[in-house]
Amino acid sequence: MKILENYPKEVKVFLLASLINSTGSSLMWPLTTMFVFDELGRNMADAGLVILIQAVGGIIGQLLGGSLYHRVGVKKLIVGSLALNAIGLFALPVISQYWYFYMALMGFIGFCNALSLPAIQAFIGFRFADRRGELFNIIYVANNIGVALGTALSGFLADISYKLTFIANGLTSVIFAFFFLNYLNRLNKEQGEVHLDKKTTSATEESVWGLLSNTRIYLYLGLGSMFILLGNSIWNSGVSPFIISEGIPKKAYGFLWTLNGVLIFVAQPMISLLKRWLARTSSSQMTMSAVFYLLAYIVILLTHNYTGMVLAMILATIGEMLISPAIPSFISDHAGRSAPFYIGLSGGVGAVGKVIGPYAMGVLYDGGGLVPVAWLASGTAVIGVIFFVIHAIQNRADKYGEESTVI
Repeated sequence: MKILENYPKEVKVFLLASLINSTGSSLMWPLTTMFVFDELGRNMADAGLVILIQAVGGIIGQLLGGSLYHRVGVKKLIVGSLALNAIGLFALPVISQYWYFYMALMGFIGFCNALSLPAIQAFIGFRFADRRGELFNIIYVANNIGVALGTALSGFLADISYKLTFIANGLTSVIFAFFFLNYLNRLNKEQGEVHLDKKTTSATEESVWGLLSNTRIYLYLGLGSMFILLGNSIWNSGVSPFIISEGIPKKAYGFLWTLNGVLIFVAQPMISLLKRWLARTSSSQMTMSAVFYLLAYIVILLTHNYTGMVLAMILATIGEMLISPAIPSFISDHAGRSAPFYIGLSGGVGAVGKVIGPYAMGVLYDGGGLVPVAWLASGTAVIGVIFFVIHAIQNRADKYGEESTVI
């Protein structure tokens, strides 16, 4: 993208490292169910339990990662969590034969992987404060390119060995850890507000309870994200079994996600126009995102066919492209030094939807097929719109982008 020409070399290297890490991370998640069912010989309930444990570990990691940013320091937090994640991945080929240890290790991997996320996002917000909104969006695109590459490679690696995916994922985590270690060691600490160590913590820093009381920053944003993510479970727990039950080729489901990845890259000019004309602030982008998700689920509810699902995926992808960079951008703009805490908190609250959604929709699908699942997704999108509207109203004083910090 031409926009990269305006950024220094360190940003381009960061994007490359981020792409490599996201490629490695996405190698494993499509194969977790297959590994448990095929390689370990367990049933689908056991596979769902593993995914649940990993998701819960991720929620805890998000919450803790934001709280530890200033207490531990960005270098120890990011590099340490990536290194621990790599150790867990390298241990999987040995541990996987012991079922309960395997489940515990998957929870540990989910925890370590999520532990670094709010720290990385907060660091970007501090380091590149003048253009953080643009950079969050570029990194989001780069990560999704990595996801597309990783999911494509995962099938080939699985044909060779499931355990090879664990090792490949661990290697990319090691590469990302070494990148950050080298990058942060070389970074000039006087160049911008980067909060590299614990010394940056001021005596006036609020307690956790004090930060939690400022609900304007995180509460309705987090709840809106939670309901959006809950509804988005329709793709795995509604659309996927519907395609199988209708006798549609399974590759058609894969095409939907290929379409998602392609759109995230090629539809950036359209998203830029939407932001310029209709959603100039981060808060309005979140609200518009929820509206697009709602439209997607309504299409699924009304059409009940594959063509409708393609259109729904296009609408949902637009919603995804609007919300994903908007949340860390808003928090970085409005939360000041407390941004790491709020990024982790909002991410943890939002991730609850990923835990609840698959089970709730699975039960509904078993009872009535795609229709009740689509109704639930539409309902959660409506609730998401309401929460994001409340969030926008509470922060309307910053309508034109004035910075409002929480010290």
